[in-house]
Amino acid sequence: MFGKSLNKSFVILTGGFFLLMLLSLIHLTQGQAEYSISELLSEVWVEGRIQDIVLSFRLPRLVIGILAGGALAVSGALLQTLTKNPLAAPGTLGINAGAFFFVVASTIFFPSFIGNYPFLTALLGAVVSSIMVVMLAGRQMEPVRVALTGMIISLMFASITGALQLLFENKTNGLFLWGSGTLVQLNWNGITFAAPVIAIAFVCALILAKPLDTLSLGEDIATSLGQKVSAVKLATWGVAIVLAAITVSVVGPIGFIGLMAPHIVRMLGVKGHVMIFVHSFLWGAIMMIGADVLGRMIQPGQEVPVGAMTALIGGPWLLYLAWKTVRSIKRSDRQMGGTTSPIRLKVIIPILMAMITLSVVIAFSYNGTEWSLNWTNTYIWNFRIPRVLTSFIVGIILAVTGVLLQGVLRNPLADASVIGVTSMGGAGAMLLLVMFPAIPAAFMPLGAIIGSVVALLIILVTAWKNSFQPMLVALMGIAISAFGSAATQVFVVKAKLAVAAALVWLSGSTYGKGWDDVYYALILFALFIGPAIYMTRKLDTLTFGDDVASGLGVSVRSARVWALVIGVALSTIAVSLVGTIGFIGLVAPHIARRLVGYRHLPLILVSGLLGGLLLVTADLLGRILITPNEIPSGLIVAVIGTPYLLYLLRKMK
Repeated sequence: MFGKSLNKSFVILTGGFFLLMLLSLIHLTQGQAEYSISELLSEVWVEGRIQDIVLSFRLPRLVIGILAGGALAVSGALLQTLTKNPLAAPGTLGINAGAFFFVVASTIFFPSFIGNYPFLTALLGAVVSSIMVVMLAGRQMEPVRVALTGMIISLMFASITGALQLLFENKTNGLFLWGSGTLVQLNWNGITFAAPVIAIAFVCALILAKPLDTLSLGEDIATSLGQKVSAVKLATWGVAIVLAAITVSVVGPIGFIGLMAPHIVRMLGVKGHVMIFVHSFLWGAIMMIGADVLGRMIQPGQEVPVGAMTALIGGPWLLYLAWKTVRSIKRSDRQMGGTTSPIRLKVIIPILMAMITLSVVIAFSYNGTEWSLNWTNTYIWNFRIPRVLTSFIVGIILAVTGVLLQGVLRNPLADASVIGVTSMGGAGAMLLLVMFPAIPAAFMPLGAIIGSVVALLIILVTAWKNSFQPMLVALMGIAISAFGSAATQVFVVKAKLAVAAALVWLSGSTYGKGWDDVYYALILFALFIGPAIYMTRKLDTLTFGDDVASGLGVSVRSARVWALVIGVALSTIAVSLVGTIGFIGLVAPHIARRLVGYRHLPLILVSGLLGGLLLVTADLLGRILITPNEIPSGLIVAVIGTPYLLYLLRKMK
């Protein structure tokens, strides 16, 4: 039996090795300087043009791709065993995002440190994000909770990183492509730096293989066999984090390799952690080089981030894993809850209206340097007032969307960004620019609508047979969101957009809104707010679980479908107007729930007012903090909402 397994493993390794060799040969022939595989094989051994190109540029890129892909795959295999979570990987747990944030922050504030110690900087970020995941996800490391926690932490770090890149564009301009994950190497320095660390960490992983085999039997059994479980876990975390950090420090944050490669290895029937790690390294390298080859085929002579390509490939894979994971998890009937002593609407609404009036008056009158109450002034009337009104309406829309989606999914961490609508809307708008470069910017909302509808259709098709089980929809959303973000990165490069302009759109901005935008927002909001309010009674019933709702005569599947459709329609309006703004739909309903309880009618009213207040305030702060320059509203909202979200993650049971 053992011999048969060993022979199978050898066959898989041999097949994988030859596949890697084939991809490597193709990889070495790609680039602006063209030559065939036969020319490569015959002339690379003698001094000349081909040898110089290969040794100076293409071979370093190939080698770092093999090392990085293998390192990420082994890191993912370690994390999946450690957390007993098939969705665990450096990208899904926020480790890559944390490492990249620390690299960007060090580039801005401590340039000499990042120049001398890039690995230590990335390692510190990876450690911080890992600690946050462990603290916030809880000791049980339940798959859906871990996935959502990792997504929130990734979103948090990505938002702050985006803000820093916009505020310090000159210092971070070279990090945009690298931040999407790229294998570009101009010399052998990155390899000589990363190879020893990866080799040592890989040896440590092999040493941990036998203890992890024992740990896989269960902590109680491992302890009874004399294993120091805590020490093994700590060592495993350490090796996984080191492998992820060294990769980020050299090639940037590249996701999905660590998720996909270990699963492919297990699907091939490989058992035992020694062989799993060896095979994962090989197949991680194959996937990385294959993604880079594919990216250069899509855009010959131009750099498409390999991280975007791995996400384009990995998004559908995560969809499959989400579906498979949810099948083994008991259906959730979590109650959303709320305060036991709700404040009466006739008290809270006047208070909110007073706060909104004050913030709107300040936003109308103050430009960051001087006050003016002459609102009929051409600039104020035609630019500032419609901008503030658009912010208020969109804030309401985002908050109402959050209420609907949290009610449907029975998950307090749900909003349009979690189910992928926001990112797919952004990807749709960017795709329109790529396909029709001469198209006016006014048509970008059409692309956003198409992208959002695609996200909704994917959810409807994949979750229909499971009656839209909340956990399945949430996990599908994470995969769709990752796919949309990756597609957007590819389109940004393809369209040759300015980095700052791309970041502003991706971060969400209310800049340049006029009266036409106000009318557009009002008409569409009026069209959908009625159906949203109509759904509140059904959402109240769904709060108590599917069985209770069915017993009371509610069609659970129908209620979820219509609530999803209305929520997606509202979020599409927001994306088409201001780009990808997150956090409002997460934060506003939580605050409202603590004020007025769980009933959805008062919840929608109060959440909407809070959402409008939040976005108007964020828009004002974005205009005045660094006047005459601006910070996109989406980044301000993210900075405001992050501490509250972390608090919520910590308090959730």
